Amino acid sequence: MNDLELAQLLLDLALLFVLSYLLAGALARVRIPGVLAALFVAMVVQYTPAGQSLLSPAFHVPFSLLAQLGVMFLLFYIGLQIDLGELRRSSKDILWLTFLNTSVPFCLGTGVMLALGYEGVIAVVIGITMMPVAEAVIVPILDEFELVRTRVGGFIIGAGVLDDVIEVFLVAFVSVLIGKEAGDKFGNAYAILAGAGVFVVLAWACRRWLLEWLARWLPPHPRNLMLLSIVVLFGFSGLSQSVGLGMVVGAITAGILMRPTLEDKGPPGLQVTLSIQSGSYGFLGLIFFFWVGLHADVKGMVQEPMLAVLLFLAATGGKLIGVFAMVPMRRMTVREAWTVGIGLNARLTTEVIVAQLLYGAGVIDAHLFTALLAAASLSTLAVPVLFTVLLRRWGQELRSGPAHLPAHEELRAG
Repeated sequence: MNDLELAQLLLDLALLFVLSYLLAGALARVRIPGVLAALFVAMVVQYTPAGQSLLSPAFHVPFSLLAQLGVMFLLFYIGLQIDLGELRRSSKDILWLTFLNTSVPFCLGTGVMLALGYEGVIAVVIGITMMPVAEAVIVPILDEFELVRTRVGGFIIGAGVLDDVIEVFLVAFVSVLIGKEAGDKFGNAYAILAGAGVFVVLAWACRRWLLEWLARWLPPHPRNLMLLSIVVLFGFSGLSQSVGLGMVVGAITAGILMRPTLEDKGPPGLQVTLSIQSGSYGFLGLIFFFWVGLHADVKGMVQEPMLAVLLFLAATGGKLIGVFAMVPMRRMTVREAWTVGIGLNARLTTEVIVAQLLYGAGVIDAHLFTALLAAASLSTLAVPVLFTVLLRRWGQELRSGPAHLPAHEELRAG
């Protein structure tokens, strides 16, 4: 990148930041999280010269790198908020939620495609695209409403992390199905399982011995604790990515591992946590939302409206049906189910990768490819807004952790 290209990149980003700043001020007056301003601005700017410039090949590598760093820091901060003990206590509920949250959308999406006349293999693969969750889009909104350390936050983050692991195997399966060598990019199933085992062992050893020793190596000044945090974040994100689990799992794990260390250091640790929060929500995290907004296929919603809406409804209906199955099981209240079901419908990650693999291999045509991207983009636009509305309405109750009610009483309460 030469000097002129660097100047252009900085000016384009400056335009996005200033527009987001102005829109965030307007959204704050109606209690909509400011991070959504970056998403909305980018979805409009993508059709301007500045948007086209940021999407050009010359800026693809630096812009994508900044966006990936944004995901890392956002989820690292979220990991710092997670109480591992509380997550363990809810593990059975999270396992049930993950199973229902993935299997029901898959079945519904597959059924819709079969009903539309598509052949079985394509229907199954499209059903797979209904399953993933882009928790990086929805979790910052949870944090804005101080709901990360609640049952709802635990459900969404826990199911999202498990879903990320499932996604790795799903994309590998699709790669094999269309004749590509899954090991080229995602590793085969045995290698992923072995890598996951190594990752878990190293995370346990790091928490048990290494972090405590490293935290004493330098005086507990904020700058030293920040450096240690960066080491853990980049180390586990890179390790998780290299063994096929994906960077998201590594970033959240790094935050969970660092939380006790920063808490033990008192005010310096708190200062580092606040610095990470400011850098994530005021800089790198916004670039991630710029990236998501610029890649949202708004035109596809107009070109293939019916099929896009059907795919969106199949995914949304599947998520809600799966989550609401937890209500009669007495594992979730109706209001929690609405909130979690909408939150887990955030997408525009794995389904885009799968769609590109299928289209590139000639398995699906441009008509279905456009509809898939449009459905994911519709989710990117609608889900954060719906989620925000629910949190504004029920946030206080969700923060207080309502006791479970009998199913018929809770239905009346909801």
